[in-house]
Amino acid sequence: MASPLAPLPGGTTTTLNVTAPAIIKASAGRVFTVSVIVQGSSTYGAVYDSNSLTGNTAANQIGVIANTTNPIDFNAMPTATGIVVAPGAGQTLTVSWS
Repeated sequence: MASPLAPLPGGTTTTLNVTAPAIIKASAGRVFTVSVIVQGSSTYGAVYDSNSLTGNTAANQIGVIANTTNPIDFNAMPTATGIVVAPGAGQTLTVSWS
């Protein structure tokens, strides 16, 4: 009996130096890790299941980006529409996705 393939531990693409809201992927995908490189001020960031920079609310939010310098594991969270990342004030992020 053949053994199943193990899932990859991270995404296939990395987007560096995200300092403003950005459409990371404009179609369905998966978010693996968001690394906070610069923590910024007291505002938290967010990750949305969206393909637009406008109209994002708690209804399509899939995660919070804490204001601390460390990686946040999203466990290959699937998105149906796309991936939008909105850093908190002063944050610099790196996003691993597929």
